Amino acid sequence: MTGTPLRVGLVGYGLAGSVFHAPLIAATQGLALDTVVTSNPERQAQARAEYPDVRVAASADELWARADELDLIVVASPNKTHVPLATAALEAGLPVVVDKPVAGTAAQARTLAELAEKRGLLLSVFQNRRWDNDFLTLRRLIADGELGEVYRFESRFERWRPQLKGGWRESGDPAEIGGLLYDLGSHVVDQALVLFGPVTSVYAEADVRREGAQADDDTFLALTHESGVRSHLYVSATTAQLGPRFRVLGSKAGYVKHGLDPQEAALRDGSRPGAPGTEWGAEPEELWGRLGAGESPVTGGGAPVPTLPGDYPAYYAAVARALHADGPNPVTALEAAAALDVLEAARRSAAEKVTVTL
Repeated sequence: MTGTPLRVGLVGYGLAGSVFHAPLIAATQGLALDTVVTSNPERQAQARAEYPDVRVAASADELWARADELDLIVVASPNKTHVPLATAALEAGLPVVVDKPVAGTAAQARTLAELAEKRGLLLSVFQNRRWDNDFLTLRRLIADGELGEVYRFESRFERWRPQLKGGWRESGDPAEIGGLLYDLGSHVVDQALVLFGPVTSVYAEADVRREGAQADDDTFLALTHESGVRSHLYVSATTAQLGPRFRVLGSKAGYVKHGLDPQEAALRDGSRPGAPGTEWGAEPEELWGRLGAGESPVTGGGAPVPTLPGDYPAYYAAVARALHADGPNPVTALEAAAALDVLEAARRSAAEKVTVTL
C-alpha cells in the first residue's frame, strides 16, 4: 500500500488501547497513530514515551473539533462509552473501529450500522481472536474436511484468577456492560458463528463465584446452530484446572488444542509485529494440537497438527484496505449484532433458567 498513511485517533489507552490497538496500528503499513485520547496523566506520559511523534488529547471532543485532520477513529475505551463515542465519530464524518463488544445490545449495534451506512463510512468491530493461531488452524482443518461433518464444538476461555482485580469489568452495574459473558463471551460466540453459522437456540448458566464479585465470572453457553452443530462454550475466571482451548468432534476425527494464542502475551511483554528475528504468532511444536479418533490425545492419540501462526496484524491491514476501497470490512457491525443476539439470549436464559429460541 502506497501513499500518505491514514491518520488514526485512538480513544482510550488502558489495556485495550495500549496493549492491542496502538501497537497493531503502528505496525500496519498505510496507518499512522496520530493522536491518543486519555485524561490520565500517567497514560499520557506512557503514550508519549512509546510513540514520540503522537499527539495526546484529554478528551475525544478534541478529535471532533479537528476531524478534517484524521482518517479513522478507534474506540478502545470502557464498554459503556462505545456507542456514544462511535456515534459521535460517525456524525463527525469519520470511519470507526470499535473494540468488542460494539454495544450493550444488538439493537444498538444495528442502529450504529444504519448510521454508518447512511454516512457512507466504515464501521468495523475489533474481533481480534478471529486471527488466533488455534482458530486459524481449526478453520483450515474444517475447510479441508479433516474432521468430516462436525458434530460438536467445545471452546474454552478459562483462567485462574481467584482474587478480584477491581474496575468496571467486574462491576455489577448493567450500564458498565461488565462480566465475562460480554467480555470473553464476545470472543467465543463470534468464533462459533464464524465457523458454524446462525444459532437457533441458546441455553446458558452464569454464576458469580468469587467473594465480593458482582458480575458473572463463571459462565457456560450451549448453542444449537441451524447447521445442526452444537457449540459448548465456557468462559471463566475461576477454573483451577484449565481444559482444552478447543475440542472439536466430527464424523471422521476430532481436534484437541490446549493453550492460548501467544500474541496477547507477546504484546504485553513489549514484543511487536515485524520486529527483526521474531516469527510473529508462532508457537513451539510441543503446544500443537492433535487430530485423530479413538484415543485421548493425553495418551498419545492422534497426530500433531502444526499450528498456523496467529495474525492480529491482519485485522488492521484489512481495515486499511477497506478504507482505500480495496477490500471488505473485516468484521461488520451486523456480524457483531448477531453475536449480541446470542449474548442477550444467554443472559435471559441464565436469569430465567430457560432455553431461548432465536
